[in-house]
Amino acid sequence: METMEELINNLINEGYLQTPLIIEAFRKINREDFVLDDFKKEADINSPLPIGYSQTISQPLTVAFMLELLQPRPGDKVLDIGSGSGWQTALLAHCVQPKGKVFAIERISELVKFGKKNVSKYDFNNVKFLKGDGTKGLLKQAPFDKIVVAAAAEEIPQPLKDQLKVNGRLVLPVKNSIWLLVKRKNKFEQKEFPGFAFVPLING
Repeated sequence: METMEELINNLINEGYLQTPLIIEAFRKINREDFVLDDFKKEADINSPLPIGYSQTISQPLTVAFMLELLQPRPGDKVLDIGSGSGWQTALLAHCVQPKGKVFAIERISELVKFGKKNVSKYDFNNVKFLKGDGTKGLLKQAPFDKIVVAAAAEEIPQPLKDQLKVNGRLVLPVKNSIWLLVKRKNKFEQKEFPGFAFVPLING
């Protein structure tokens, strides 16, 4: 079984991890801290793992791909929708510190607690967890520099487009594709990357 370092090196060699800040986050934030006890030994495998409530911690390759599209930077205000285990939340917190903030929304109460507990293993003071419907975004904290969604929508929720700053980036799965939207003054630049699978983003 490969180690996390070997997995990270593979993701670098295959071109999924490219940005030094994101690579550093992957090395500093241990995925094992975000999985259930029964799956600790499988934390370094490049596959999704169950975290209960029909949800998963995403495959490292997918998280790397989405974060590279998102390009989190120090000082960014980020909305993390479908925060689940909190692993991606912690990766984002590392990337945007010391002055950036991450707002993590999760619709399942037990996973809000699970994610919060997992992230508390690290010394971050720039993360806020909230229970809520991610399709509505988080209007009172908008606009955001970056928005990332870890569950698949049927279509792109309009509130997320509205709550993005000009030149901000939105990365989310729609059906079986990952989409990157970059907000310009009068339009969105869009790119589609097909061939992914996610748990559904559910309203309510």
